[in-house]
Amino acid sequence: MNLFSQNEIINHLPYDGEVYYYGNIIRPEVADNYYEKLMHRIAWKYDEAVMFGKHIVTKRKVAWYGDEDYSYTYSNATKQALAWTEELLELKQLVEKHCDTNYNSCLLNLYHDGEEGMAWHSDDEKALAKDSSIASLSLGAARKFAFKHKESRQTISLILAHGSLLEMKGTTQTYWWHRLPKTKKVKRARINLTFRRMEVA
Repeated sequence: MNLFSQNEIINHLPYDGEVYYYGNIIRPEVADNYYEKLMHRIAWKYDEAVMFGKHIVTKRKVAWYGDEDYSYTYSNATKQALAWTEELLELKQLVEKHCDTNYNSCLLNLYHDGEEGMAWHSDDEKALAKDSSIASLSLGAARKFAFKHKESRQTISLILAHGSLLEMKGTTQTYWWHRLPKTKKVKRARINLTFRRMEVA
């Protein structure tokens, strides 16, 4: 059961999409435990991208897990999903209860400090189920997370805390970009788990 009433969970986007912030869904000491386990047990690799014909390796690390060995292509690079770990399955079930959605995959990002971030983008790849829910679970350093409307350029920002959950759904990816801005103020690492639904034939 959701720890928050429906009245307390508001849509943070003014139009053209749905973004819900559930706040902390994991107690701090439990979140600390998951953070340490994921830091050491996930098969982290530096992210790769092909931009303007150049092969780029990022400072942040990523990992891709799922029900099956799904292929996921973004930034012109393809990843094959690994089998779920025990910790990821536990977190997936917890997130599914809050979002009332079943997810079949998870993309994890490891940002070593605030000087690593993510530029404006949308998670609108064809492999993802259109307008489906994407649940973002944060562990580690609290970071600012921003949205920008693709036409009006209106921006919305939230602070994602350790052990907190954010859900993007509906037409959010069609009409809004999102990013994780860089900052020199944050010295601690952050792990971000984004649970998704791949389109299965």
